Amino acid sequence: MAKKSLICGLDIGTFKIKILGILKKGEDLEVVFQFEEKSEGVRKGVVVDPERLSQILKEFFLKIKKDTGFSPNSVFCNIDGAHLFSLLSRGVIVVSRADQKISEEDVQRVIQAAQAVSLSSNKEVFETIPIEFSIDGEKGVKDPVGLGGVKLEADVLILGGFSPYIRNLEKAVLNSGLEIADVIPSPLAASKSCLTQKQKELGVALIDIGAATTGLSVFKDEDLIQMIILPIGSAEITNEIAINLKTDVEIAEKIKTEFGTCLFKGKDKRERIEIGEEEPLIFSLRSLNRVIEKGILRIFFEVEKELKKISKEKFLPAGIVLTGGGAKVPKIQDLAKRKFKLPVKIGRPKGIPGLDDPSFSVASGLVLEGIETEKEKVLEPGFFSRIKRVFKIFLP
Repeated sequence: MAKKSLICGLDIGTFKIKILGILKKGEDLEVVFQFEEKSEGVRKGVVVDPERLSQILKEFFLKIKKDTGFSPNSVFCNIDGAHLFSLLSRGVIVVSRADQKISEEDVQRVIQAAQAVSLSSNKEVFETIPIEFSIDGEKGVKDPVGLGGVKLEADVLILGGFSPYIRNLEKAVLNSGLEIADVIPSPLAASKSCLTQKQKELGVALIDIGAATTGLSVFKDEDLIQMIILPIGSAEITNEIAINLKTDVEIAEKIKTEFGTCLFKGKDKRERIEIGEEEPLIFSLRSLNRVIEKGILRIFFEVEKELKKISKEKFLPAGIVLTGGGAKVPKIQDLAKRKFKLPVKIGRPKGIPGLDDPSFSVASGLVLEGIETEKEKVLEPGFFSRIKRVFKIFLP
């Protein structure tokens, strides 16, 4: 009989916690739970009150056990917030063997040399992703082990963050009684569930629009070349609607979801909206959608600035992929095409049966990472698998 295993992805956001549980039996996958819960103790994607968040998680997992009978022991968890950073670095070494054959030890040494970057004492590197190697000046080598040469160079992308925020996340999850199997930046988790290998090869940018943050990951020749999290999200649009209509945020969110669109071209209309027992709100659809359009364009403007920094604002053959809860606004694809002048698609989770909700892209990517990790355990992972997964935290 095929062995059963429960793989759980935990997406901790500013306003919502999403959790996805997959039961894996051989090659078959079954969604056994998929829940959302209100988040507390998180601001702009960063855990600021680990004790409060830990209590929320405890209650959340007790509810899941009661409702489904499943109780995960460990989770693949996201990390978010504008404190995360990525930077390109290069390392150079002389090949150690007398026959000038490059060994795994040489590759490890050159990557360690590339990691020797100067950071402030409260920042740390948690993942190093090799982009390409050069042997005696010959670029574009993906796997140098076994090849001959004197000088080996490595171009890597270093991912890191603010140490106190990383510790807060660890504390919140571990104190809720769960082990952390792996921690993955939200943009990378989303890209794992939404992007194809072909898109990454051609060149693509994934924009993951959350409530309080927007993640950007850019790929070229299958390599991650940029990752950043912007402290801006769709909740700012909701807040502006609430201010304009002099109503509370919950009602503003409902109005945005039910009546909003990014590009409204019809005649100016007035809709009577009756919510609760208060006096009905009367507002212009054109005014509402103008607020939404401006808010989404603000996000796109910040993304475009980041793409210009790496000269990719016009050079992404696979275009832009939009995902996250903020990508569910009607006509956002059309607005993105107008803004970026590139092909645009809505990114939905792939590889999870029956799941295509863009707001679950991060949770889906975390689960897919878990499935891949399980396979690597069975198949004896090679060096490159190991160095890409250096940020693992377990209970002692």
